Amino acid sequence: MDLADFRKEYSDRGLRREEMLADPVAQFSTWFSQATELHLHEPNAMTLATVDETGMPCQRTVLLKYYDQDGFVFFTNYGSRKAMQMAQNPRVSLLFPWITLERQVIVQGKVEKISTAESLKYFASRPRESQIGAWVSNQSEVITSRKFLMQKLAEIREKFSHGEIPLPSFWGGYRVVPQMIEFWQGGPARLHDRFLYRKQAAGWKIERLSP
Repeated sequence: MDLADFRKEYSDRGLRREEMLADPVAQFSTWFSQATELHLHEPNAMTLATVDETGMPCQRTVLLKYYDQDGFVFFTNYGSRKAMQMAQNPRVSLLFPWITLERQVIVQGKVEKISTAESLKYFASRPRESQIGAWVSNQSEVITSRKFLMQKLAEIREKFSHGEIPLPSFWGGYRVVPQMIEFWQGGPARLHDRFLYRKQAAGWKIERLSP
């Protein structure tokens, strides 16, 4: 299929240096709040890029669960493919594709496991079915059928039918500690506005990039 004529002209919303906050996390928070206020579908959805042992990149969508000055946190199974790849190479990239706003944010940095206490605090806040789901799935492993998955679900529901569901030892959070954060705003004639924050000893350096 030829998609050469499948195009959309971006608005002239623009992004100026004087609008950019000195701290990229504060800037991200401003943009995230705007995306939330406009009721974008899952504005916390982000593409996580990792690299395997052969150098092959791998991407998948995960959900940002909280962020602060220390970094951006998501949760997964410690035995998953992404977890294995992050253990071998902690350098990762995140992409927030806020297409409706003609914006994207790219975060590059190193990933690290959060503490068990942090993971437990978040796990306890999850709906019960989500807690059960964490116990059911050996993420990324080959299974014979969905029927097998549903049988295991029934077993776990029965096992934890009474009382609180404990935190699985094989499940928890990761924090991406940013080293670079890029803010991208679409512009007319493909002259997009891009600002890159680089982490330095004295703080963050802000540079405008050519589109």
